[in-house]
Amino acid sequence: MYATDNKVTVLTGDQDILQLVQDNVRVAIMRKGQGNYEVFNAENFYEKKNIYPKQMIDLKGLMGDTSDNYPGVKGIGEKTALKLLKEYETIDGLLENLDELPKGIRNKVNMNIDMLHLSRNLAEIKCDVPVTCELNTAVWQFDKAKVEDKFNELEFKNLSKLL
Repeated sequence: MYATDNKVTVLTGDQDILQLVQDNVRVAIMRKGQGNYEVFNAENFYEKKNIYPKQMIDLKGLMGDTSDNYPGVKGIGEKTALKLLKEYETIDGLLENLDELPKGIRNKVNMNIDMLHLSRNLAEIKCDVPVTCELNTAVWQFDKAKVEDKFNELEFKNLSKLL
C-alpha cells in the first residue's frame, strides 16, 4: 500500500473507512455542521472507539449497517456488538465460544448466521485489488497558501489543521 511511503488523510462521512486507519493513514469523519469533524489515527483510535480499526469490519458484521443495506444480526446493536468484540475480539472468536454466550445472544447469532457472514463480507474494504495508475498521477496537487486563504475565508478553522 502506498501509505507506507506517504501520509494519507481520508475525509469522509462514511464510518466504514475507519477500518483503514493505520500508521500513515488517518480518517477525518465529517459530522453535522460546517467544519465539524473528528480525526481518527493509529494513536487515538482505540481510545475513541474501544476497538481496533480492523475490528470495524466485525462490528459492522454484527450490528449491520442500514445506510449500506446489510442487516447484521437482528437484535444486536452497537452497544452489544462492542461488548462482544471486547470479549471475543472477532466474529470468529465469538463463534468459537458460542456456548459461553447468554442464551438470547446465542439464539440471535444462530438465527442470523448467514446474514452475519454476509454482512461481515460486505463491510470489509478489499485492499488487495490491483491498481493500474501510478501514484504520482493521482496525487492531489494544490497551492497550500491558496487553500489556507480559502479555508480562512470560509471559516474552516479546524479543516486547515489537516493541511
